[in-house]
Amino acid sequence: MPFMAHAQSFPQKQIRLIVPFAPGGSTDIIARTIAEPLGKVLGQSIVVENKAGAGGSIGALDIARGNKDGHVIGMATVSTTASSPAINKKVGYDPIKDFQAITNIAASPNVIAVNPKFSAKDYKSFIELVKKNPGKYSYATSGSGGIGHLQTELFKSLTGTQISHVPYRGAGPALLDTISGKVPIIYDNLPSAYPYIKDGRLLPLVIASPKRLNSLPHVPTFAEVGLAPVNRMAFYGLMGPAGMPKEAVEKIHAGVLKVLQDPVVRKRIEDVGAIIIANSPEQFAAEIKAEYDIYRDIVAKLGLSLN
Repeated sequence: MPFMAHAQSFPQKQIRLIVPFAPGGSTDIIARTIAEPLGKVLGQSIVVENKAGAGGSIGALDIARGNKDGHVIGMATVSTTASSPAINKKVGYDPIKDFQAITNIAASPNVIAVNPKFSAKDYKSFIELVKKNPGKYSYATSGSGGIGHLQTELFKSLTGTQISHVPYRGAGPALLDTISGKVPIIYDNLPSAYPYIKDGRLLPLVIASPKRLNSLPHVPTFAEVGLAPVNRMAFYGLMGPAGMPKEAVEKIHAGVLKVLQDPVVRKRIEDVGAIIIANSPEQFAAEIKAEYDIYRDIVAKLGLSLN
């Protein structure tokens, strides 16, 4: 009986994992934590590519336009799938229609932190200082239209404060300028900020988290200081372009779940303040839509624009 050739199953070649921010930020940290072990599970290497700019929308557009065979995937964040498209109608993609959700890997608190030389050392004194000096201080974020930008604008609206936005091409360069003192304040995701907080190069003032963290017991949540609308965590997931084969989605999803069972991988993610989620593609798609709806409301209510 002659040998019958069958089509190769996914994956057939190296997989590109696009990170829409510069190296050193939370999204990059999570991506590089799972890339190598996930590649081993899938039987093909995974190469991480950083494509930064425009609050993550440049890299996200690259994911949306990627080959639909499953060999191009990328990191999905609140910035790329919710806040950036909510404030910028020219991002070039629809966060609901143009992507295939795979899984929310992890969620993490956000934090407002300051350079240790900043005169305010806790949240109460910080608010008093910036209220007394409208327009004097500036804050760094991972980019215009990103979660840090919109959440800080919401924070300013709720507190009646005026601080100027300094956008960067990712949390990595934003953090470097904050710890060097070029910018006194930063709004960042905890995984990228935490190493600098731990070694004393950043001072955390308030966090977005359901409750106080064991690692930062003296830092209040936004809810505790009367700012519940700002008390929203960030997510770090995987997505691909819409139209990916079901087999590829299922294999990547199953591979991530297997990788996240590894205590070493879990510890790396949890040690920087993130919480493992690992939900289904359908659940993650619902999360993305919910966040997008929330940020569209924020943009509309505050009348925000990138101009």
